[in-house]
Amino acid sequence: MATLTIEYPDEILVLLKETKDDFSHELKTAAAVKLYELGKLSSGKAARLAGMDRISFLRTQGKYQVSISTLEEFKEDMRIDID
Repeated sequence: MATLTIEYPDEILVLLKETKDDFSHELKTAAAVKLYELGKLSSGKAARLAGMDRISFLRTQGKYQVSISTLEEFKEDMRIDID
Protein backbone atom coordinates (compact mmCIF):
# COMPACT_ATOMS: atom_id res chain seq x y z
CA MET A 1 0.00 0.00 0.00
CA ALA A 2 1.28 3.49 -0.87
CA THR A 3 1.73 6.26 1.69
CA LEU A 4 0.98 9.96 1.30
CA THR A 5 2.49 12.55 3.61
CA ILE A 6 0.75 15.88 4.10
CA GLU A 7 2.42 18.75 5.87
CA TYR A 8 0.25 21.09 7.91
CA PRO A 9 0.85 23.80 10.51
CA ASP A 10 0.85 22.57 14.13
CA GLU A 11 -1.88 25.05 15.06
CA ILE A 12 -4.39 23.21 12.84
CA LEU A 13 -4.74 20.49 15.48
CA VAL A 14 -5.28 23.12 18.18
CA LEU A 15 -7.84 25.02 16.10
CA LEU A 16 -9.76 21.85 15.28
CA LYS A 17 -9.35 20.46 18.81
CA GLU A 18 -8.32 17.12 17.34
CA THR A 19 -5.53 14.67 17.93
CA LYS A 20 -3.09 13.86 15.16
CA ASP A 21 -4.77 10.47 14.66
CA ASP A 22 -8.27 11.99 14.56
CA PHE A 23 -7.13 14.59 12.03
CA SER A 24 -5.50 11.92 9.87
CA HIS A 25 -8.69 9.84 9.91
CA GLU A 26 -10.79 12.92 9.06
CA LEU A 27 -8.57 13.77 6.08
CA LYS A 28 -8.70 10.21 4.73
CA THR A 29 -12.46 10.08 5.13
CA ALA A 30 -12.99 13.50 3.51
CA ALA A 31 -10.78 12.52 0.55
CA ALA A 32 -12.62 9.22 0.14
CA VAL A 33 -16.03 10.94 0.30
CA LYS A 34 -15.00 13.50 -2.32
CA LEU A 35 -13.59 10.87 -4.68
CA TYR A 36 -16.81 8.87 -4.29
CA GLU A 37 -18.92 11.99 -4.89
CA LEU A 38 -16.97 12.71 -8.08
CA GLY A 39 -17.55 9.15 -9.27
CA LYS A 40 -13.84 8.37 -9.26
CA LEU A 41 -14.16 5.59 -6.66
CA SER A 42 -16.89 3.08 -5.97
CA SER A 43 -18.34 3.06 -2.47
CA GLY A 44 -16.35 -0.07 -1.67
CA LYS A 45 -13.02 1.38 -2.81
CA ALA A 46 -13.75 4.70 -1.08
CA ALA A 47 -14.63 2.85 2.13
CA ARG A 48 -11.34 0.99 1.97
CA LEU A 49 -9.46 4.28 1.49
CA ALA A 50 -11.29 5.70 4.52
CA GLY A 51 -10.45 2.60 6.56
CA MET A 52 -14.01 1.52 7.20
CA ASP A 53 -16.60 -0.96 5.95
CA ARG A 54 -18.90 0.03 3.10
CA ILE A 55 -22.05 0.48 5.19
CA SER A 56 -20.28 2.76 7.67
CA PHE A 57 -18.82 4.73 4.77
CA LEU A 58 -22.23 5.17 3.13
CA ARG A 59 -23.65 6.36 6.44
CA THR A 60 -20.99 9.10 6.66
CA GLN A 61 -22.22 10.75 3.46
CA GLY A 62 -24.75 12.90 5.31
CA LYS A 63 -22.06 14.35 7.57
CA TYR A 64 -20.32 15.65 4.45
CA GLN A 65 -23.62 16.69 2.81
CA VAL A 66 -23.12 14.19 0.01
CA SER A 67 -26.07 12.13 -1.09
CA ILE A 68 -25.75 8.60 -2.29
CA SER A 69 -26.17 8.58 -6.07
CA THR A 70 -29.49 6.77 -6.15
CA LEU A 71 -31.65 4.78 -3.81
CA GLU A 72 -31.14 1.76 -6.06
CA GLU A 73 -27.35 2.08 -5.81
CA PHE A 74 -27.64 2.31 -2.03
CA LYS A 75 -29.84 -0.81 -1.93
CA GLU A 76 -27.33 -2.62 -4.14
CA ASP A 77 -24.43 -1.54 -1.93
CA MET A 78 -26.29 -2.70 1.17
CA ARG A 79 -27.21 -6.04 -0.40
CA ILE A 80 -23.64 -6.73 -1.53
CA ASP A 81 -22.30 -5.94 1.94
CA ILE A 82 -24.90 -8.16 3.63
CA ASP A 83 -24.40 -11.09 1.22
